[in-house]
Amino acid sequence: MVEKNSDESREVCKICTELTYGTWRKQENWTPLTIKSEQGTYFTDSNGKSYLDLSAQLMCSNLGHGNKKIRQAIDDQLNKLEYVQPGYATEIRAEVALLLKEVLPSSLTKYFFGASGTEANEAAIKTVRMFFQKERKTKIISNYNSYHGSTSGSISLTGDFRRIPVDTYYSVSGIVHSIPPYCYRCPLKLKFPECNLACADYNQYLIRNEGNIGGMIIEPVTGTNGVIVPPDGYLQRIREITRENDVLLITDEVMSGWGRTGKWFAVDNWDVKPDILTTAKGITGAYLPLSLMATSKRIADYFEENYFAHGHTYEAHPVSLAAAKAAISEYKERNLIERSRELGKKLGKRLDEIKNRHKSVGDVRSIGLFGAVELVRDREKKTPFNAYEEKIEGMPLMTDKIAKKAMEQGVYVNNWMNHFVIAPPLVITEEDLTKGLDTLDDCLRLSDNEVA
Repeated sequence: MVEKNSDESREVCKICTELTYGTWRKQENWTPLTIKSEQGTYFTDSNGKSYLDLSAQLMCSNLGHGNKKIRQAIDDQLNKLEYVQPGYATEIRAEVALLLKEVLPSSLTKYFFGASGTEANEAAIKTVRMFFQKERKTKIISNYNSYHGSTSGSISLTGDFRRIPVDTYYSVSGIVHSIPPYCYRCPLKLKFPECNLACADYNQYLIRNEGNIGGMIIEPVTGTNGVIVPPDGYLQRIREITRENDVLLITDEVMSGWGRTGKWFAVDNWDVKPDILTTAKGITGAYLPLSLMATSKRIADYFEENYFAHGHTYEAHPVSLAAAKAAISEYKERNLIERSRELGKKLGKRLDEIKNRHKSVGDVRSIGLFGAVELVRDREKKTPFNAYEEKIEGMPLMTDKIAKKAMEQGVYVNNWMNHFVIAPPLVITEEDLTKGLDTLDDCLRLSDNEVA
């Protein structure tokens, strides 16, 4: 039976690699694992081996796998109204809008639904530029070390290396990059709090000297690029600067929203009220594609008498909205926002222990059930193991080796350039969280052995 499953798996893999694209990689040597089923915080391959999901797949399966209420809600909506073009009103659209009003920051009063975080950020770009078209304030600030999507506008916002291969022929104009609040690797070589938030204040200089800045987009907690938790006061200072200069503040909560940081949205940790908030992933627990751009009343009022030049065929898709309604209910009824905050304290404590135990760990960061372990070849010099050029060339990274070893031991952890993202489903048990961290702890001996 095992051999039969192996043959089936090889055939599925062969078809997928020959006929479909693997993302963010050269296509040669791509041999993906074939996944057959999932349940709770585990997923199972075609040979029957199960893996603990320590990163909620791409930090999106916040409610775990196989949630019966969400599946039933999808089923019920399919039997009632599977699709209607977005020019019509639907009961589920109204119900989700009312639920969003309860959980979003109070500054946000009107919503646009899409299918992905990328689409939400594209909508935000267009909204800023439409809003300020008379003033011609079309430029948008985005931080380096950020990720906002893969289409032309959102990849232009992106501040990491994924922008570089397409920068000369695919990007849009009017994007200005700024200094991220990355204290461990401060671009200004300063230390908090003596720095007095120079990385935030630089944006005041940038706005006044660049000219025509209409918006600034930030990840309140940086996601794939290392779970960078901003220093105290950073987001508040950014809000002050944008407000003083009449610049719309966009917070990208595609990854940091929906309980991930121990609050409904990451900005709630600092009581910051954005003009626009974008999100996706956890809005349905990844059961179906859905994204959201939420805007302030000021923006909503503007479009009462001005043309909103944006839309999608699958905007406000009834079945995706049904999944969102069920997901929001699950977050509330199971107290998962509070649970993320409380279990996050244990995650933070354990990450500190891992840092103290491994000489290849340069830094650990966490907020709620959102953490990162950053590797270095030399702690004193903070020398990373790998550079982005190696990633683009398809060379094996140190984090690849460790993640592979963890998979062999039955634990999946998302790895990037020189760090791991620890972001399990919010429903994970304390026992399984400990199991996953124990496995990563053990596998880090591989990087310890290569420390200078």
